[in-house]
Amino acid sequence: MRIGWFTSGRGPGSLALLRAACEAIEAGKLPIEIAYVFCNRERGEHEPADRLLDLAEAHHVPVVTLSSAAFRRRAGGALAHAGQPLPAWRLDYDREILELLRPFGVTLAVLAGYLLIAPLLCQELDFLNLHPAAPGGPAGLWQDVIWQLIDERAGRSGVTIFRATPELDAGPPVSFCTYSLRGEGIDPLWSAVAGRSAAELRNEESEALPLFVEIRRRGAMRETPLLLETLAALAEGRVRLPEGEIVDAGGRASAPLDLTRLVDAAIGRTV
Repeated sequence: MRIGWFTSGRGPGSLALLRAACEAIEAGKLPIEIAYVFCNRERGEHEPADRLLDLAEAHHVPVVTLSSAAFRRRAGGALAHAGQPLPAWRLDYDREILELLRPFGVTLAVLAGYLLIAPLLCQELDFLNLHPAAPGGPAGLWQDVIWQLIDERAGRSGVTIFRATPELDAGPPVSFCTYSLRGEGIDPLWSAVAGRSAAELRNEESEALPLFVEIRRRGAMRETPLLLETLAALAEGRVRLPEGEIVDAGGRASAPLDLTRLVDAAIGRTV
């Protein structure tokens, strides 16, 4: 199975995810080929992105870049803002991306730290994206998810891989894993915030709150193995995405794959 890889190369998380995928492929543990890495930053724009591009080339993965910042300047366009219609240049930018990637003939791609909203691309490619909660769990950015979990005094959370659609973060889930927010290593942290609201904790202690840090750690450590296990399931035909639908090996509509056991095994943990 050949896939594309979209990233903005913002930081160490994006780098680690690509490295893990490349190493799993080369070790024969993941039966896929990364046909290209696309980055919306060109060399010299952002040092972390440069390191990611170096990593891709070191693993003999073709690199395709098109600077979104330079494209906007050439078009004389306005910046895009969340909740507002995309400016015209953004659609032109996505059309240019599709032309650059057309020769690769790939229809499935991973959004791995890609920072642009891409509704036009979602209409042409099947994108896999990640949400840091279980299906039906809190919505929003990962920071918002954690504060909602704290506010609800949640006992479990999870990570979901979903098929991206033009509607932001609203696509159907393909796979997920869950993990406990209770136990010896975290119960004292819950006790330390007893009687205090999430809003109060957010204002007074922010993301340095030990409970916040521990919840993030438990989720983040599962993101890479969940993505790799999901790609393996797709490559092996245990789940498929014909015409954007999610079906099992027999072509029947499929519930999202619960990969908790495999993810726990990959990280050597059961919490």
